[in-house]
Amino acid sequence: MTPTAGILGAGTVGKAVARFFLAAGRNVVISNSRGPDSLGEVIAELGAGAEAGTSAQAAQAPLVVLATPWTAVESTLAALPPWSGNTLVDATNAIDFPAFSPRDLKGRLSTQIVADAVPSARVVKAFNTLAATILGADPVAHGGRRVLFVSSDDPSARLAIVDLVDRLGFAAVDLGGIAEGGRVQQFGGGVSGKEFVQLG
Repeated sequence: MTPTAGILGAGTVGKAVARFFLAAGRNVVISNSRGPDSLGEVIAELGAGAEAGTSAQAAQAPLVVLATPWTAVESTLAALPPWSGNTLVDATNAIDFPAFSPRDLKGRLSTQIVADAVPSARVVKAFNTLAATILGADPVAHGGRRVLFVSSDDPSARLAIVDLVDRLGFAAVDLGGIAEGGRVQQFGGGVSGKEFVQLG
């Protein structure tokens, strides 16, 4: 199977995004830090079109979603082969546990840190502002479509993910570049953890 999307992280967010891709007819390879042999239940849950793989195999897809805990971001990305124009969607949140507060990033934005770790990838911030249980629910709710926010310094990659988010059933809102959009999207930002619905 040639995947059209790779998922780095098989937790609640990774599985939710994988389900939406599968529903849209995209094959996915999903991975975690423990290896493909640990993902039997996840693959059974996701069904046809989903395949377990290593992180390196998931990262070979043209579209890759980073959905690991923040503490695993650096090690996950460092272990991957060089990127070559892939789009990496950063769905992570930099959270300090157990306080559940924004992690001190010394004035930097979380997605800037991700982008610096994968300089050859086209990095887009998305899929991170809704609580995982809400993200995994039907995007049509309360008489409209739940909003997902998108930002990136690569205009073509950003527009491609805006289009994808719309086709997955959500309402996409383009927030522009990372310096502005990524700031309000990251954990503790203005749209983080809030459920917005586009009516009509």
